[in-house]
Amino acid sequence: MAELGTRERSKLPDSAFAYIDAAGRRRLPIHDEAHVRNALARFSRVVFDDEESRDRARTRLLKAAKRHGIMPVGFIDGQLRPKLPTGQLTLLFADIEASSNHLAELGDRYGPLLNGVRRIERRAIQEHDGFEVDARADEFFAVFREAAGALGAAIATIRGVRDQAWPDGRDVRVRIGLHTGRPTRTPSGYQGISVNAAARICACAHGGQILLSRATVEKLPEAPAFELRGLGTHRLRGIPDPHDIYQVVAADLPDGFPALRLG
Repeated sequence: MAELGTRERSKLPDSAFAYIDAAGRRRLPIHDEAHVRNALARFSRVVFDDEESRDRARTRLLKAAKRHGIMPVGFIDGQLRPKLPTGQLTLLFADIEASSNHLAELGDRYGPLLNGVRRIERRAIQEHDGFEVDARADEFFAVFREAAGALGAAIATIRGVRDQAWPDGRDVRVRIGLHTGRPTRTPSGYQGISVNAAARICACAHGGQILLSRATVEKLPEAPAFELRGLGTHRLRGIPDPHDIYQVVAADLPDGFPALRLG
């Protein structure tokens, strides 16, 4: 397939692209058969503004495939039934600190803020070979085959949210919890005590803080480029066994947090 040059791209109408992002960038050209096939192959690597944008782009792409007589069976199967991994995984949970306050004060402008956080989270997950499992309200759940990838995504998320300009100069912070275990895959995602433990570890954190269980720490390289500060052994609500909790410490990450949120 010949690469679409800048001049040729500029001559195409907006309808020749499956997706136009919030900044006006036109993505996934679908004006001929070769580009439709390329868009089908690249769709999962695009970071969309939000789920509605993804759905609209998917619909436009499937209509273009139909016009060109392409049967995108593999694409449809992958979109409807993501092939989530099994076995030992590192689970990442993230949520936005004080999201209710942001919503109350921003009103209709909260939606773009949430979408902005989602873009940062999804980009970090993709860049570190993770798998998005669920995203509802301000909560985000992903899994990784490697603990190092999960931690890399967590650090990238904290930095990305920190460096983003938010409405009214707001201080938006995400808290993240990591835990390694063997969750049971279900038709809608995962279940099991490891899922609950990862969610509870996230709930213990403050905005800008990354917490890890000992199970995750033991799967990391022996000489990481950051400090892992032990925060003690704690009982997590609803989890039978106590967990040793660690915080990631690096020069450009927030520090000086209050005690863990164990209530």
